[in-house]
Amino acid sequence: MKKNRHMISRVLPGSIAEELELQKGDELLAINGQKVEDILDYRYLCNEEELTVLIRRADGEEWELEIEKEFEEDLGLEFENAFMDDYRSCCNRCIFCFIDQMPPGMRKTLYFKDDDARLSFLQGNYVTLTNLSERDMDRIIRYHLEPINISFQTMNPQLRCRMLNNRFAGEALKKADRLAQAGIEMNGQIVLCKGVNDGEELEGSIRRLAEYIPSLRSVSVVPVGLTRFRDGLYPLEPFEREDAGQMLKIIERWQEELYQKYGTHFVHAGDEWYLLAGRELPSEESYDGYPQLENGVGMIRLFLSEAMEELAARQGDGRRHAVSIATGILAAPYLQMVIAELQKKYPGVSVSVYPVKNEFFGERITVAGLLTGQDVRSALLGKELGERLLLPYSMFRSGEQVFLDDMTLEDLKEALQVEACIVRSSGKDFVRAVLLEEQSAGAKAHLYEVTERE
Repeated sequence: MKKNRHMISRVLPGSIAEELELQKGDELLAINGQKVEDILDYRYLCNEEELTVLIRRADGEEWELEIEKEFEEDLGLEFENAFMDDYRSCCNRCIFCFIDQMPPGMRKTLYFKDDDARLSFLQGNYVTLTNLSERDMDRIIRYHLEPINISFQTMNPQLRCRMLNNRFAGEALKKADRLAQAGIEMNGQIVLCKGVNDGEELEGSIRRLAEYIPSLRSVSVVPVGLTRFRDGLYPLEPFEREDAGQMLKIIERWQEELYQKYGTHFVHAGDEWYLLAGRELPSEESYDGYPQLENGVGMIRLFLSEAMEELAARQGDGRRHAVSIATGILAAPYLQMVIAELQKKYPGVSVSVYPVKNEFFGERITVAGLLTGQDVRSALLGKELGERLLLPYSMFRSGEQVFLDDMTLEDLKEALQVEACIVRSSGKDFVRAVLLEEQSAGAKAHLYEVTERE
């Protein structure tokens, strides 16, 4: 194991670490006599009520600190490398990889392919299991890290090797057996590729994955995202309306069977399928508590439910103003539904919804989270934007006001000569933003925030 130095970058005010007079620049060496490899070790070891923490001060002096605290109480330390280790890159060459479809010239971080099980636990990323060593498996089971989100793609080992372009990808499926036997909660994903892992292959995968219930809590089926930058890549074809309808029939048949047998719908279709098939979204109850929300499954249904609940609790008034909204093609019709209900109680509020076509990646990419600033700017130039332009949080780099193409929110405001704000989180926040009210402080964004499907 390589040497990782865990340098403290910040001591939180009022924390145990501040009381012990730890400082920025100190180095964490060990906890309870064990070297810390990464953030997982740190979090697990810090859970105990009695700790012996070895610190090297900036002047080289070493302190051994004995700490008594509440179970799972945080020490209040932040580190220069928040992950406390290097990220593990993907060793596959998946035929559907979105990152391989990125054009040249974008920021370097967009080209990094992670396949790190630790990020599955910490951030909800999906992993293929091909990067997991026996030691990794032992740690996951010993620490009982869950949920682990797994990109299965298919349960046919030979087909999985071809789809991931990795001769070990089929064998890696056996690691799911071990996780299930250890009682580790999992969620699964199938990126569906036309003529590859759909049809009978999809049926077989669902049948095999259902054997993992209840350890495997849910499986999402999402369509492959195809950009216009696919020269030299595997010749994948886009799904059409009829394909989507057939796929939904498979999903719904399995949902009915598995609900009767296990009390869970288990397998869920990504929101894109319903738009493509021209079908209404399922009821909220069919999503089983939204276990696949961050994977684009049930996001729109939850958004609609939250927005309608917020509107139902309001009396309405005579306020008058005009705002505009830019969003992806997928979400636009559902935003219009909310606006229609809102205007019944607030007839003086004028709202223009502008669906932005994705010229940069290609018009088949319909989610707001993959729109660039330049496409938004081009779509809105010369349009009536009202007093404020509303933009979904998912268009921006996490925690920043920067689009995928590095255009900033300020750049867009200057180009369009309009006040603009980022709409965070829920349907409730959306309603508040349209009414020019303050949004929920610090709420988590989820209105079509898309991560790369790998």
